[in-house]
Amino acid sequence: MERIVGTGIEIADTEGLETLSMRRVATELGVGTMSLYRYVTSKDALIELMVDRVHGEDKNLTPVPADWRSRLELSALREWRLYSRHPWVLQVIATPQPPLGPNVLADLERAMGALDGLGLDPVMMHWVTIAVSAQVQGAALLRVSEWEAERRTGVTTRQWRAAKMPMLSEILESGHFPMLSSLLERQEEVAHIDEWLWFSIRRLLDGVAVFIEERDAEERDVEKGEKAGSAGHEPDLRKAL
Repeated sequence: MERIVGTGIEIADTEGLETLSMRRVATELGVGTMSLYRYVTSKDALIELMVDRVHGEDKNLTPVPADWRSRLELSALREWRLYSRHPWVLQVIATPQPPLGPNVLADLERAMGALDGLGLDPVMMHWVTIAVSAQVQGAALLRVSEWEAERRTGVTTRQWRAAKMPMLSEILESGHFPMLSSLLERQEEVAHIDEWLWFSIRRLLDGVAVFIEERDAEERDVEKGEKAGSAGHEPDLRKAL
């Protein structure tokens, strides 16, 4: 089983998930295709095992920080590394019905655990986790698409931009796009995908921090109101006497 899953990962890493088949795995292992079905019931089942295997990588490479922001950033970094090593995983995991193996669930549990003790209920913890993961998946989609375009055309993104620059400059010279014209003047400072990812992650976490602070303030106000109401309804024992 270990060799079957490992071979499937190697094929997907080097040639893409679309080239994976039970026949191809069997050929690489030098066995008959039907012999694989004694261990894996289908190609889909194999892919689920592959996804869970790679989610088990990169667990203990970095000490777990104490504060929740750093822990969520570390979770995002692990996910980014995963897609960088295994681009095919993105198309399997970024769906409403992803594989749910133990390593996949452990990653989700770890990310939600970063928010433990902050007063958020499990639903809110899950939403924040999904929001962070969505940022990573969006950046990974751009990166994977970039790799695929370069593989298909042989043209790098830098080369593509250079070829488009004369046409773009001509359009912007019309004066109808002042913001884009200003951006073009500083094109060397335009963020790469990695830089954009961490900018967006940190701004997202800024928003989460404000959300947590506001919830804490609301809870304190409610507690004060309950105490005040309770004090106002206490019986006056002096009058009773």
